[in-house]
Amino acid sequence: MTTVGLLLPEGTPEDDYRRMETLLGGDIRVDSVAYGGPGGGAVSFAAEGERLRLAGADAVVWAAAGASFAPGWEAAHEQARALALSAGVPASSTAIGFTHALRELGATKVAVAGAYPRDTLDGLARFLGAAGVEVVGSGGGSAATPLPELVRAADDPLAEAVLVPDTATPCVAEVAAAEAAVGKPVLTGTQVTVWEGLRLAERRGAWADELGALFARRDARDVGQPAG
Repeated sequence: MTTVGLLLPEGTPEDDYRRMETLLGGDIRVDSVAYGGPGGGAVSFAAEGERLRLAGADAVVWAAAGASFAPGWEAAHEQARALALSAGVPASSTAIGFTHALRELGATKVAVAGAYPRDTLDGLARFLGAAGVEVVGSGGGSAATPLPELVRAADDPLAEAVLVPDTATPCVAEVAAAEAAVGKPVLTGTQVTVWEGLRLAERRGAWADELGALFARRDARDVGQPAG
């Protein structure tokens, strides 16, 4: 059993995480602890990290894309280090997870989908830029916009992937359809958050075609591997 521990802002829907548990198999568990504010410091997350450690988490991820990239590259990594100390296991955040996921897919130019103000988009672009990733397009929509429509509106011919950073809107059920709509990987906040936790826990062979390119089997050698 591999357990990914999540720190969720209070009130965050957990539908996507439960769906991913089901699709990835019975020996992967996603546990969560809610906190009541933007958080991000060693003090604010100490108790939550300890709770996840006691619950048996193999890795912990702060599941808040905007809050985790807003402080900047260095601060985000300092937050992850502080969380790792309190949890006693490897730790990261959704924002850092996006940079690792893009590296895994070999993508260095992206479009960003979501209704974000300009300063938020600029902050995300700076964060990704520190990892060598360029934002070449963006587009908005509402929480009710189907994911395929949202990513089509944001896509750019130069983009090698489309990012949907919001972790508060369940959308992983539409990832495969969204990728088909634009012909390239689509990375969502919840999808990347769980993937980052599995990466930190060194869990290999967690495949699910329904979860898009990030969870697809990479080459012919993967075909014979079990999903768990």
